[in-house]
Amino acid sequence: MTLKTTQLRDAISFALAVGTTALAGTGAAMAQDAPAPQEATTLDRIEVTGSRIKRTDIETSQPIFSLSRDDIQAQGLTSVGDVIQNLTANGSTLNTSINNGGNGETRVSLRNLGSNRTLVLVNGRRWVGGTGLGGAVDLNTIPTAAVERIEVLKDGASTIYGSDAISGVVNVILRQNFEGAEANAYLGQFDKGDGSRQAYDFTIGTSSDRFQAMLGIAYVKEEPVWAGDREISKEPVFGSLPGTRGSLANVPANVAIFDGSSFNNPDGDYGIFVPDASAPNGWRPFAGLPDQYNFAPANYLLTPQERYSVFGNASLDITDDIRFKTTVTYNSRRSTQILAATPLVIDASSGDAGFISADSIYNPFGQDINEVFRRMTETGGRIFDQDVRTVVFDGAFEGTLNIAEKPFDWEAGYFYGENKANNTTNGLFQTSHVINAAGPSFIDAGGVARCGAPGAVIDGCVPINLLGPEGSVTQDMLDYSTFVAHDELFYKQKTYYANIGGELFDLPAGAFAFSFGMEHRTEFGYDSPDALINSGDTSGNARTATRGGYSLDEAYLELAIPVLADLPGAKLLDFSLATRYSDYSNFGDTLNSKFGFRWKPIDDLMVRGNWSEGFRAPSISELFTGQADSFPAIADPCAGSIQGTPNPGIPAGCAGIPQYNQPNGQVRITVGGNPDLGPEKSETVTFGFVYSPSYVEGLDVSLDWWKIEIDDAIFLQSGQAILDNCYRSGVASACALIQRTGSGQIADLLSVPTNIGKMETEGFDMTVGYRLPETAWGKFSFTWDTTYVSNLYIDTNGDGLYSEDPISGEAGNNVGEYFGSTFTNNWRIRSNLQARWEMGDWGISWFVRYFSPQDEICLGPNVPANQRARLCSDPTRRTALDGNDPGLAPDAPSARPLNEIPSATYNDVQFSWQAPWNAKIALGINNVFDRDPPVAITAFANSFDPAYDLPGRFFYMSYNQKF
Repeated sequence: MTLKTTQLRDAISFALAVGTTALAGTGAAMAQDAPAPQEATTLDRIEVTGSRIKRTDIETSQPIFSLSRDDIQAQGLTSVGDVIQNLTANGSTLNTSINNGGNGETRVSLRNLGSNRTLVLVNGRRWVGGTGLGGAVDLNTIPTAAVERIEVLKDGASTIYGSDAISGVVNVILRQNFEGAEANAYLGQFDKGDGSRQAYDFTIGTSSDRFQAMLGIAYVKEEPVWAGDREISKEPVFGSLPGTRGSLANVPANVAIFDGSSFNNPDGDYGIFVPDASAPNGWRPFAGLPDQYNFAPANYLLTPQERYSVFGNASLDITDDIRFKTTVTYNSRRSTQILAATPLVIDASSGDAGFISADSIYNPFGQDINEVFRRMTETGGRIFDQDVRTVVFDGAFEGTLNIAEKPFDWEAGYFYGENKANNTTNGLFQTSHVINAAGPSFIDAGGVARCGAPGAVIDGCVPINLLGPEGSVTQDMLDYSTFVAHDELFYKQKTYYANIGGELFDLPAGAFAFSFGMEHRTEFGYDSPDALINSGDTSGNARTATRGGYSLDEAYLELAIPVLADLPGAKLLDFSLATRYSDYSNFGDTLNSKFGFRWKPIDDLMVRGNWSEGFRAPSISELFTGQADSFPAIADPCAGSIQGTPNPGIPAGCAGIPQYNQPNGQVRITVGGNPDLGPEKSETVTFGFVYSPSYVEGLDVSLDWWKIEIDDAIFLQSGQAILDNCYRSGVASACALIQRTGSGQIADLLSVPTNIGKMETEGFDMTVGYRLPETAWGKFSFTWDTTYVSNLYIDTNGDGLYSEDPISGEAGNNVGEYFGSTFTNNWRIRSNLQARWEMGDWGISWFVRYFSPQDEICLGPNVPANQRARLCSDPTRRTALDGNDPGLAPDAPSARPLNEIPSATYNDVQFSWQAPWNAKIALGINNVFDRDPPVAITAFANSFDPAYDLPGRFFYMSYNQKF
């Protein structure tokens, strides 16, 4: 073995440089270091993603899809996370289009199994987890300017890389062996005049016979888009009717008094009332939409962020057989989310104490106000800012040992990565101070408003006027009642690793090769919330501190066994075997193995298959999260009505529970960690072929079937699942997690993660790449990549049965179904087609992205029964489970109305020109035909899911200058 540049590496790098895309996805993985093309004569062995054995053949038994630097730049995006989310194998996961619930991170979820089940590597090393402490990587911590290419292993790889590699592996390979200097500039904006983006980077590198170094700096700024600036998102639920398009928390406040006063409804039940000077007593009943607050325009549709990066690498040949190499990355991200001003809600019917005192100077009624729904617009909104710093160092010695005249490659190194976030939140209220300020108050002798009573003044307190119009809450009131939350989050990973491999002996079909390695890794993280949030004294989501970590020791062995070669019907037959032992400090040990094969009956066809075991260790957040409040959208199956809409089909399990009116679609639940969790276990099978016909030069076709089964899956059951499991399915353990008030309302739900579930998913990947022979009209190439999902079954409560499909009403397949409350898309098909034309200095790239249709249940508070015919594509649908009786009324309890979310196709184009002064200029349009995202009635926000593109065309220009 030699450490010098090799012919194979040069050929791969050259193919990338000229934009060869046809190789992508056909199973041909790239080397993990790709120097610039230069003269070389030796054929070296390289390491491919999914294996630690270095080999001269870059085709493996595992399906791999690759994106070159040209492919990445042709998409016109400024975030590597956005590029990866465009992969057809990616499902729904966090991105910067998620404002309510987002934190500036962008993740990847291969096979739609969750971002914590996809392993992210950088240069073949496990990348540091994000500050969410859930084990998932924030792709925005990887500088886009530093990326050379992206390789996606569409197979389980726990035996090679350890935990998390259940649904696949994304390996982001950074630029290395760079010589010269390069500068890039990028400017882009939506045709609406918003959402502008700019990016600038500069890279310089040098090399000699024994030394190489590269240094780069980068800056990216992405501006926001407001929900109120797009037709589809300017109201909370697109197209729905009065009573469903806003929040009860308005300004002036909506209030309720329920002590038999004149403000009650005639039947004696309490109602919600609003101030009205024209009413006989100054108040009138709540009238629906006119008295609701439209919070949508005050929210971001696309959140902003700003990133600064410094990246570099270096290597030094200490001797002819020993090299030291290092990679260092620093990334700073500042991001923001904005929600509408705090909805200050005190609800005595849910167990809260009477709120506005009869003795408050701002209460004209002489009796306690029991419920208040007031939008605190004077604060200007709830603003969530993140300041995240990422530092990564990877240093290793590598070289060659010659034993018995056989070379063995070795490396030993240390990886350190940390993410630290300092987050601030503005616009929150300190609950105890609000209660003080809304309690008894008086005017002292100096004419100053005081809290409390003469002789019992509450120091520092300023009485608050919650019943007045907008502006009645003064700055002095805000200064006493509000606070700025300061949270700190931290995640640290340390890894010591050592590997050795080579060829042990020769077999008739080739060399028997191996790789053996050991690792010691520690992971540690904490979430230190603001003291008021930790104590629960806040109008926002309370949570207690999280702190914990674990360590592990691992060893793996991988074997490559050639069986047959150059025989009729067996041009190639080989096997790959691997096993990995992992010993964790928190749950014990686990052993996972893998078997793969390659068979070439003829030179043009390769058949491949793999069977592998996998696992996912529980994350720090799943293990150690302190208790916290969450307020998800929940429809209580036992409520008589939900926000005034009758609740059909109350299950028998609700017997004895008062059928109250659920006034708020969001219900408080308590979530937390579980230190007794064990690992998830998986089994993955793939089988497929790669066909490269010699009679059609440049054509490569791959088709792979895959199936993944996960046992002991860790589920944090949602509040909705707990309620449904209890009252609809009769699961006693779920009922024990529910607390109710005497009036029947939900006081609290307890949800902690457990190894209770099971998941199964199955489908096909197809990639067709065709690089046509050069013609007088230029060079043409195409890459068509498609993922088809045939099955997705989920058992969330451990009863051995797959969850009931709310759309079909039967236990079974979730493919093709949308669940908006959890941002879950289950597309059957995602497909990308990239076409490229090059002629001389000119080039055009056309990128088509397709999302298949989905169905959603068209039922609930967003869709009143009398409006289903207008809002649902199939408003009277019933299933066999409920009785397919056409004579039933449209709003009968057994109706299961359906709405179809149509397919979406996006077209992106880029025009490029190689200038004679060694520059490249590109102009592009994403979403050329201005395709709006498909409307989803049940989407959590904005009336469409954040996995789709925002409305509007995006125009951009990039400039690349080489020196």
